Amino acid sequence: MGSDCRSRGDIGRAYSGYDQQRRWLHAGVHYQRLAEFLLPSDDPRRPESLEKAVRWFFQGLDALGVRYEYSSVPYENGRLRALYLPGPAGSEKKPLIVAVGGYDSILEEKYPVIGKAALERGYSVLTYEGPGQGEPLRKYGLKFTPEWEKPTAAVLDEFLRTHDKPLKIVLFGMSMGGYLAPRAAAFEERIDGVVAYDVCFDRHESAVRIMSGVKQNPLLLKDPGVSWAYNNALWTMGTTNPEDTLKAFSRYKLAPIADRVRQDVLILAGAEDHFIPFHQVADFEKSLVNARSVTTRIFDRLSGGGEHCQCGNTSLLHAAVFDWLLQRFPVA
Repeated sequence: MGSDCRSRGDIGRAYSGYDQQRRWLHAGVHYQRLAEFLLPSDDPRRPESLEKAVRWFFQGLDALGVRYEYSSVPYENGRLRALYLPGPAGSEKKPLIVAVGGYDSILEEKYPVIGKAALERGYSVLTYEGPGQGEPLRKYGLKFTPEWEKPTAAVLDEFLRTHDKPLKIVLFGMSMGGYLAPRAAAFEERIDGVVAYDVCFDRHESAVRIMSGVKQNPLLLKDPGVSWAYNNALWTMGTTNPEDTLKAFSRYKLAPIADRVRQDVLILAGAEDHFIPFHQVADFEKSLVNARSVTTRIFDRLSGGGEHCQCGNTSLLHAAVFDWLLQRFPVA
């Protein structure tokens, strides 16, 4: 029976090439990003931590030879970051996937979530940050807006200024993006399909538990999860207390505008999502009275996808999204 007696140098060489190049992405998007993510918003270490995450992410793309176009889009009194990942030959015959995050997102997170998988399947991807996210929040102080069609339109306008209009555009919204993407689609006619990953029909309802709990018992802020959710709301929404925060979140409901959504819609949901009440799946389905089609995929604990955004099994997300794309937007 043999034994592994490799030296540290041997091990280093064993991880050369693709695996070693990929480490930049892991270092930036996962490790350094999480370090920044958990710091208080006013922590002086936060800007440097994010700068490292972004720098290492792009070093990873460069090392792997991933083609990309970075842009900075004018918006109100600041700018929005956008990243275009052109697909291989033939991608122009497929929908352009436009991806946005949610309550706690930065631009770079979308590559491991959907960008890489889309490129491998022959799609082009455009990711962006809006108010309340990433650089727009940190550098320009832009807070969340329920009128997500405005930043989405700004990003599409800038992209189409220098690129041909895609045959189809599918807007993919992650986490709170499950509200943001359908909201934008309700007012943006250039969007042909929308993915709510996961459902976020009523953001206010999911905020009540945290905000009301803190109001009744401030000691709950000693819980790291509660403290992060509460303080991130104050930072991204521009509020100062639970009452004002809940009032701000009351505008993040799809019910008043869902009948304006006329695109093909894919709703994803984890049966045990700890952020979004499960009944919002049915609420959203019933409200989409004018959608061209509505498809719902629900994942349970056994599949590994029962939690928020299928964090236990991302392959389920990819299977659901790309199967749906092929069904609703077949390549001619």
